[in-house]
Amino acid sequence: MALTDSNPIPLHSVAPEFQLKNVVTDQWISLPKKNEFKATVIMFICNHCPYVIHVNPELIRLANDYMHKGVRFIAISSNDVTHYPDDSPELMLVQAKQLNYPFPYCYDDSQEVARAYDAACTPDFYVFNAELKLAYHGRLDASRPGNDLPLNGADIRHALDALLINEAPSEIQYPSMGCNIKWKK
Repeated sequence: MALTDSNPIPLHSVAPEFQLKNVVTDQWISLPKKNEFKATVIMFICNHCPYVIHVNPELIRLANDYMHKGVRFIAISSNDVTHYPDDSPELMLVQAKQLNYPFPYCYDDSQEVARAYDAACTPDFYVFNAELKLAYHGRLDASRPGNDLPLNGADIRHALDALLINEAPSEIQYPSMGCNIKWKK
């Protein structure tokens, strides 16, 4: 496991459009130019990374706390399943069902979506406003496996709370940190 920080992305960047299949429902999920949500959270995650395993309970709580407020959550796995079979769509389905993910869990086989977002690690979080402009890109909170800090999603919760009252989140944003995305060779 190589510890990797998220890449810096300019705030106000427009969310790249995509269309990926949700492994749970087998339906296509897209991020079109027109948006009906107050905020959209794109999460690059995977099954095997200890950093994602650590934050999974809070991802579920976060989505359950904010989806009814008009926030959309989409999880994407872009890892090379040839070398990391634990991240296969079949095992993504198993994990999503076991953990009862309340959000779509999509597989980016071509890795084009991860590249379009300049995603670097899992987990890697992007919060877009209603106009699909980047308002927050960084960590979930300060907790990490083994550091005993509370797992509470504070950084993303603050960003979402600001967006929901039509304010800009703080521009002080700390990078996410986790396993590097497993790129195909």
